[in-house]
Amino acid sequence: MGQFLDTVPFSGIIRIRDMMYSVKDPFRLDQGDVSFDAPESVKRAMHRAIDDNRSHYLQTTGIPPLLDLLSAKLRTVNHIPVGSRDEVMVTTGGIHALYVLFQALLEPGDEVVLPDPQWPPAAGNILAAHGTPVGCPLHEQLGWRWDLSELAAKLTPRTRAIYVNSPQNPTGGVLTRADVDAIAGLCRERNLWLVSDEAYEDIVYDGVEHVSPASLPDMYERTLSMFTFSKSYAMTGLRLGYLAVQDPGLRERIKKVLFYTASNVSSVVQYGGLGALEGSQDCIAGFREELKARRDLFYDGIRASAAGVLTGEPPRGAFYAFLRIDPAWRAEAQPPAESLSWSMTEYLIAKGRIGCVPGVDFGRTGEGYIRFCFARDRRELTGALESMGALFAGTPAI
Repeated sequence: MGQFLDTVPFSGIIRIRDMMYSVKDPFRLDQGDVSFDAPESVKRAMHRAIDDNRSHYLQTTGIPPLLDLLSAKLRTVNHIPVGSRDEVMVTTGGIHALYVLFQALLEPGDEVVLPDPQWPPAAGNILAAHGTPVGCPLHEQLGWRWDLSELAAKLTPRTRAIYVNSPQNPTGGVLTRADVDAIAGLCRERNLWLVSDEAYEDIVYDGVEHVSPASLPDMYERTLSMFTFSKSYAMTGLRLGYLAVQDPGLRERIKKVLFYTASNVSSVVQYGGLGALEGSQDCIAGFREELKARRDLFYDGIRASAAGVLTGEPPRGAFYAFLRIDPAWRAEAQPPAESLSWSMTEYLIAKGRIGCVPGVDFGRTGEGYIRFCFARDRRELTGALESMGALFAGTPAI
C-alpha cells in the first residue's frame, strides 16, 4: 500500500455509520439513500440477464446497447453534443467515475478548485490522484452558491480543473445558468478542465432548471461530465454510473483505469441500467414529486420541533437539509466535542436515535451546520421530528 494513502482521510460518514449500528430502532437520516425501490423495468431486466446467462466478461467501457441509449439521453436530455457511443463509459457508481476521472486527469501537485462544503469523496479522490483540492466557500445567503469573484481568486497557475456539483450534496444549492456561463468563461479564459458531477440532475424543485455545463458552446471539449443511476432510478446499491468525455487521449487513460480497477462493470447491473432507460421514465417525475413533499414535511417539522436550534431554507435541489445550528446551543451533560457540528450530531444520535452528519465533515465552511437526508420514508421522517421535538422542548426559541 502506498504511504500517500495515509494522507487521504476517510469521510466522517464512516464514523457515523459505526455509531448508528449501535442504536436501537434508529432514524437513518444520515444516509444519502432514497427509500424508493428501483422500477420494475430494472428488476425485470436484471432477472432476464440472469436467466440468459449474462455472466461473462464484457467490454471495459460498457455494453453497446447501454452506451447507445446513454449517448441518446445525453444528447436529448442534457443537450451535450455527444458524437458517438465511444465518448461514453460506464462505471461502478458515481464515486468510481470520480476516481477514474481524476486518476486520468491529474499530475502530482495539480490543483482542483471545488465547493466548500462538498461531498467528502470528491476531495478524497483528488488526493488519491496526488492532486490538491482547493476549497472555495459556498454562501448560504446566495442559496449555497459561489461568489464568482472569490472563485476566480482561487485560480492559480497550478489549477488544472474546477469541480462543480449541481444540484449539490450536502447543501442542495443549484447553480443558475448565469453561474454556469461564468464558470465556463473562467475555464475557457484560463484553459482549465471543468469536472461536472450531475448525480442529482433530476432532483430539482420549484421550477428550478438544471444546466449541464457541457451543453454550452465550446464546453463539451473541456468538460468531463459524470452521472449516476443511483438517485434518478433508486439504484444506489447496484452501483452504476457513467462519464461523457470527448477528448480521445483522456478517454484512453480513463479506459486503462477502468480496466485495472474493474475490468468491466457488473454485467447484470448494466442490463438493469438498460432496463431503466428502456422502461417508462415516469418514475423520475414521481420520485421528484414525492421528494418535494418530503422536503416540505421535514422543513415544516423543523420549524415546529427544533425550537429555533436548527434553522435554514428548503433546498432548491437534491434531498438534503443543511441546517444552521444556533451557536448558543450546548448539549447538557455531554463532554465537549471537537466542534459544534459534531457535538450536535453525537447528541442527536445518542439521545434521539436520529442519524445525521456534521457539517464540518463536508469542509471548513460547514462547521456550525448539520445535514439530514429527507429522502427517507415519511414515517421515518415524522419519527425523527417527534424525537427532535422531545429533545428541544425545553429550548427557548430564537
